[in-house]
Amino acid sequence: MKNIVDIFVELGDRLASLTTSEGKGIITAAIEQNAWFTRPDIVRAMEAIREEMLNADKLRAWYDSYPRTAAPKRVAIVMAGNIPLVGFFDLLCVLCSGNEAYVKPSSKDRVLMEYVIAELRAIDSTIPIYTYSAEEQYNIAIATGGDQANDYFRSHFEGTRRLLRGSRHSVALLDGNESEEELSSLITDITAYSGLGCRSISMLFMPRTMTLSLPHTAPTNPKLRNNIAARRALYTLQQCPFSDYGAFIAVEQSGFPQSLAEVSIVRYDDISEAKAWIEAHREEVQCVVSHADVANAIPFGRAQYPTLWDYADGVDTMKFLSEEA
Repeated sequence: MKNIVDIFVELGDRLASLTTSEGKGIITAAIEQNAWFTRPDIVRAMEAIREEMLNADKLRAWYDSYPRTAAPKRVAIVMAGNIPLVGFFDLLCVLCSGNEAYVKPSSKDRVLMEYVIAELRAIDSTIPIYTYSAEEQYNIAIATGGDQANDYFRSHFEGTRRLLRGSRHSVALLDGNESEEELSSLITDITAYSGLGCRSISMLFMPRTMTLSLPHTAPTNPKLRNNIAARRALYTLQQCPFSDYGAFIAVEQSGFPQSLAEVSIVRYDDISEAKAWIEAHREEVQCVVSHADVANAIPFGRAQYPTLWDYADGVDTMKFLSEEA
């Protein structure tokens, strides 16, 4: 087999065609399969993968920082489908750690994932990617789902080393000194992928005296538009105050929202209160967007561009895959 880094770098070059007219058919088919997907979201996902995960220098530095497994293990990957190619990083980790990938794409993201796998096989037909079967045994399992799904995975993969991922949320910490550019970028952090991703901002911390001034944007997804209309009608009926920003509504409440259509606003008197809350809830938080001095904060507009070091749920997948049972 060719060098695995070279294979994925070439994949990055090939994926560039999906962001042009040549990839129109694949994108159209993916949207037909999952009505939550939009062309801008699919293009964004592809660009994020190419920019942060398949850049030759970044990929080589990341790859060289880990040992390869002594003997290839059979790794089952049961993928989610909430956002385009959300399971790609797990596939990258399994193959770059020297293991065999047995892939079960989500029914909601099968078109894009099967396209990527076909491209990898076209680059090198010996690449160890196989089809997952529930009847077979695996050395390791990586699965992503909600609480109910994870209960099933615990039972099904009992006795198997497993990495199970649940739901997480992301937050933004504002101090009132954000620039217009930062606030405009925050809109993308909130609305990308219709708010379905764990890195989509769903809670904003801000000073008690701050007035949130964000550009009004229209939802591009009809399904999200319906959700917003329903939440707007509900809060109006309940006489619950909310702010309407077009692509989402903002409600002052202490917990994470229960709907994709809204964002929680949490007020603080001193920024240390917000920082303390974030640290106390790290197990629930995937990422924090802020220019304030807070641990592991990322810049506005970069929430949807995870790097190779941004592991889901804070678990180093490469280290997990290289460890012996």
